[in-house]
Amino acid sequence: MKLLNYLLVILIIALNFLFARPSLADAPKITKSPYYIEVTKSLKALQNQLSAAESGKTLTESIPVQDIQKKIDELSFQKYALERGFNWGQCRNETGKTIAIYGPKPEKPKSEFDNALYFLSSGETTPRGWDCQGIYLAKDSKIAGLSTNAEDITGAAAIKIPKGTQLIAKSNSETGTLELNITPKKVFKAGDINWYIPNVSETNIAARIPDVLVNSEEEAD
Repeated sequence: MKLLNYLLVILIIALNFLFARPSLADAPKITKSPYYIEVTKSLKALQNQLSAAESGKTLTESIPVQDIQKKIDELSFQKYALERGFNWGQCRNETGKTIAIYGPKPEKPKSEFDNALYFLSSGETTPRGWDCQGIYLAKDSKIAGLSTNAEDITGAAAIKIPKGTQLIAKSNSETGTLELNITPKKVFKAGDINWYIPNVSETNIAARIPDVLVNSEEEAD
């Protein structure tokens, strides 16, 4: 009986080690990902910029030291999130209507774009591990945060979010302006980035059937 218990313990330990190995192997993959390499490279360049500015050297771009430091802090935090394993973004829709977001490129059918356009219903959040890469802005969208006042977007566009970030989209009930919990660094138009950016209205997007597996459905399974 003691021998049987001993063998059972050995078997449990072996199984735990077997299933733990993939998770242990994930860390090096993150550091080799293109996004991690891009973040690390940008961070190093900013740190060199800061050192040069603090030593009194003339920079090619006149950027205040505090702005350089702010960018360094933001990138350092992104790098930390990636190293913790959060190599995906998450999107939550609190606008009261269906929105379009960008997510993983499906294996089929083949597409010329780097990702795919999905539709997320109001009150829903994309599941953990599902990489929400950005949000689509319809041609008649108004979005707060791009300037002092809400800014009209001329034509359709897309906003890219950093990995490890949760984007929350809300709609101002009085103005109808789209409000995001993050400050967009850049708005991409068709041709600026290899994403599908159709030139359609918010009404077209709101009428689409949601097709993102959300947290509530995932947990119900």
